[in-house]
Amino acid sequence: MESKHGEGVRNKQVIFRDFLAKGAFPKESDMEVTESTIELTRAVAEGSKGVLVKNLYLSCDPYMRGRMRELTDSSQSYIASFQPGLPVTGLGVARVLESGHPNFKKGDLVWGITGWEEYSLLPAPETCFKIEHTDVPLSYYTGLLGMPGLTAYGGFFELCSPKKGENVFISAASGAVGQLVGQFAKLLGCYVVGSAGSKEKVDLLKQKLGFDEAFNYKEESDLDAALKRYFPEGIDIYFENVGGKTLDAVLLNMKLHGRIAACGMISQYNLEQAEGVHNLMQIIAKRVRMEGFNALDYYHLYPKFLEMVLPQIKEGRIVYVEDVVEGLENGPAALVGLFSGRNVGKQVVLVSRE
Repeated sequence: MESKHGEGVRNKQVIFRDFLAKGAFPKESDMEVTESTIELTRAVAEGSKGVLVKNLYLSCDPYMRGRMRELTDSSQSYIASFQPGLPVTGLGVARVLESGHPNFKKGDLVWGITGWEEYSLLPAPETCFKIEHTDVPLSYYTGLLGMPGLTAYGGFFELCSPKKGENVFISAASGAVGQLVGQFAKLLGCYVVGSAGSKEKVDLLKQKLGFDEAFNYKEESDLDAALKRYFPEGIDIYFENVGGKTLDAVLLNMKLHGRIAACGMISQYNLEQAEGVHNLMQIIAKRVRMEGFNALDYYHLYPKFLEMVLPQIKEGRIVYVEDVVEGLENGPAALVGLFSGRNVGKQVVLVSRE
C-alpha cells in the first residue's frame, strides 16, 4: 500500500516482549502482534544508505530460540539477542520500496536479515543479497536458496569432503537443512539414512526426498542398536543437527577417519542443563574429525552454490518441502511450533504476495 507524501500507513509488527528464563520453552505470548505507522515516502533519510523494504516471506529457524535469551557474554552465541519491545528479526525475502544504497534500487527483490513486520527500514543492507533468479519460488530464498541451503552445501561439500559410496547419517533430516544434505549426498552416490520425529516425516524422507532409509528416533529405545542396524559397516559422515544422545550413539558407530559436521543441536535448546556427550574417546580411537560451523562461514561461496543448485532444481533433481503459514499474525505460533517439531519441512511465514 503506497502512501501520499507525509502520510503514514499501517505497519503490523511482531514485538518481542521479554527474555526467557534459562531453560524456559518459548510461548506465543512471548511475542505480541501490534500495529504502528510508517511514512513510506520519507522513511530513508537523505544521505543515508538505508533501504526500506516490504516483507514478503519470513523464515522460522532454530537459532532464533537462542536469541530469546538474554546473552551477557558474546561467547554464548554468534548472534545478538532479540531486544524486548522491538520487532523480532530474522531472515526473510522482501521487495525494495526506497533505497539510499548504491547496490539496491526500487523494485529489487532481496533476501537477508529483516524485521518481523510488514515494512522494515534496513540501516545496513549489506546483510542482504539481491535476488537475481526469480524463475523459482521466492519463498525458496528463506530456505533452499538462502541460509539453510548454504548451511547444507558448505557443511557437506566443504567441511565433510564426501566421496561416492560413503555412508551418510543425518539427524533432523526432514528439516530445512537436513533434507538438502540428504539429497546432495544421494546425487553424489552415497548411501543415506535420516532420522526424524514422526511417521509422516519418515515417509517423506523415503518417498519424496530419496533417502535410502529413515527411522523415527522416538520409536528407538536404543539408538546405538538402531544405527548398527542401518549402518552395519559404520558411518563415514554424520551431519549433526540435534546433539545429546544421538551424538553419543553416532560416535560409537563412526568409521575410522569419519567426519562430523555440527551446525545445530536442536535437542539442547530447551534444556535447562545441556546434555553431555559421553563417548568422546571415540574421536581419538577412530580419528574422527568433528567440526562446528555456521552458514556465515560460507557466504562467500553463494555464487558457486547457486551455480550448482539452480540447474538441479529446474531439472527436478532437488525438491524442497516447505510448511507455509499465511499472515504475520500467525508468525509467533509458527516459530514456537518449530521447537516441538510441529512443522513438516522448512517453516515459512507468508506476509504478502505482492
